[in-house]
Amino acid sequence: MDELREMIEVEFEKIEQVINALPPEDKLPYLSELELAGVATFIHNFYNGIENILKRIFKAFNLELPSGAAWHTDLLKQAVAYQIISQDLKDKLIRYLGFRHFFTHAYALDLYADKLEELVGKIKSTYNFFKKEINYFLENKKPAT
Repeated sequence: MDELREMIEVEFEKIEQVINALPPEDKLPYLSELELAGVATFIHNFYNGIENILKRIFKAFNLELPSGAAWHTDLLKQAVAYQIISQDLKDKLIRYLGFRHFFTHAYALDLYADKLEELVGKIKSTYNFFKKEINYFLENKKPAT
């Protein structure tokens, strides 16, 4: 459990660095296309960190990781089913999952400040909610041996 906790703490630190590097949402309309692409990359990195933590928990608890074309969505659904995260948190994370999909398949020139404002504005509270639920799960569950 200590090794899992350490790996998750490293992910938490990286996510916090990403969040702290983001500009305030009210500054987004004044950013260049290149700067907006940087913001989008940070939002993408944030969600990758969330998935990394969930995947580490699945592995540590010998839970089957989803596969196939919809594995990203299934990871969140199964995290709720295994009571790692709440349905309320899943509903918040779905927005970032949707952005991850968009970011992966779109051109940087398709990024618009008004579309990023809500994600940037809610990223810190979403992260704090996630961190609280993950810490609660880790404190109350024992990994499979």
